[in-house]
Amino acid sequence: MDPIRYSAAACQIDLPNPKVRAEIGVKTEHMVGMARMAVEGYSPFLPVKLVVFPEFAHAAPVYATAAELLQHLTVKIPNEHTDAYHQLAKELGIYIQTGTFLEEDPAWPDTVFNTTCLIGPEGILTRYRKVNPWIPWEVHKSPHDLDGYKDEMFPVADTAIGRLGVAICYDWLFPEVLRQLTANGAEVLIRVSAYMDPWGATPPMDWWTTVNRCRALENTAFVVASNQAASLANYPPFSWPGGSMVVDYDGRILAQADPGPGEKIVVAPIDISALRHERKVRSGHAMSAHLRTEAYPVYRCSHYPPGMWTDESNLRVELNQQAIDRAKEDSR
Repeated sequence: MDPIRYSAAACQIDLPNPKVRAEIGVKTEHMVGMARMAVEGYSPFLPVKLVVFPEFAHAAPVYATAAELLQHLTVKIPNEHTDAYHQLAKELGIYIQTGTFLEEDPAWPDTVFNTTCLIGPEGILTRYRKVNPWIPWEVHKSPHDLDGYKDEMFPVADTAIGRLGVAICYDWLFPEVLRQLTANGAEVLIRVSAYMDPWGATPPMDWWTTVNRCRALENTAFVVASNQAASLANYPPFSWPGGSMVVDYDGRILAQADPGPGEKIVVAPIDISALRHERKVRSGHAMSAHLRTEAYPVYRCSHYPPGMWTDESNLRVELNQQAIDRAKEDSR
């Protein structure tokens, strides 16, 4: 079998946030151009085959309630934006992990999902909906919170450039998410993120860098992580430190953008053949094979119960806070 080796580009952006969905197209057009720039600009070197954009790249949740987001900013998937990415992916023979959309779905009325799509030459390959919204502030619903949700929560795409899985921002503070993606076959763990200051790439609170490296070495997987890099003026009330990076399966940083706001492209090699060899031959530090699942009784009880928002027509911060308080009380 021919070796699978290519470059991944983690692209971070610094653009004003839209207030209405009609303004999203400008951002999509910009990111399509940025993806083309990454592929064509680095073409004399190892070819770029994977391009990743950050969370809230199309729209951030600037309204405090789900009802307002549904009125002003949500979109259905597929849409004209995913069509534009598909056209580029087909033309260039690449895979694009889109920045997130605030998604509406007629199958789940009154629900806002925070969603990213993996798009290749074939079209949309996976749609990942954030399983762990950054509560209490984010008023998106998790698939976990809906009775009767049947789609795979942690999809992995088997592609010509390896098996790709993605999780969004706060999801990465839960090692279980990346463990499940790995169990589902992922070789490249993609992070689509809007990590704000002070939890960026600057000590002593460099959570961003620390977590990305830990998830890579815990799962013997590559990590390609794109972080929002908007200035405070563009995405208040936070500033966004960027620091987008690529990490290998031993936790080594292959490339990273200097911390701080601003649009940047970070490119580094992904060697799937080497990864597969390591996974095959290792018996030490093979954490997935060493997992003593039954040893952890914490997973036998429910802390943040499933299905609690199925009938909620307008999720808002106050309801999130009440659920958190209940979970804290129940865990005592």
